[in-house]
Amino acid sequence: MLKGSCLCGTIRYEVSGSLGPVGHCHCRTCRKAHSAAFNTAASVTRQSFRWVAGETRVASFESAPGKRRYFCPVCGSHLMAAWDGRPEVILRIGSLDEGPNDRPVAHIWTSLKAPWFEITDALPRFEESAPARRP
Repeated sequence: MLKGSCLCGTIRYEVSGSLGPVGHCHCRTCRKAHSAAFNTAASVTRQSFRWVAGETRVASFESAPGKRRYFCPVCGSHLMAAWDGRPEVILRIGSLDEGPNDRPVAHIWTSLKAPWFEITDALPRFEESAPARRP
């Protein structure tokens, strides 16, 4: 069981399932939303994600057509995002209270990365999203 929360503790969540691949996203909306060079995220099934405190306080906005970003309106911490109709949500790894043991496997949307940031690790890089995984 993974547990996460916002900075001020108003909102808490749990993830009972395993994480999908962890990746660093360099798209403009991730950079703006997190005020950072990139956001580290992983997908989890909707069924394995649940709010355990502050659910009525969770705020969201549509950052792209059909995609909502969920955050704490008190401290501003981004916690997860979700595309309409998809079976998974996008968990913001930085909001986890501990762990995970999973390590990032790639950088995505590098065509949009911050010009002042240089990627120096050996992880695979994709100009847009990573290729779809095969079942």
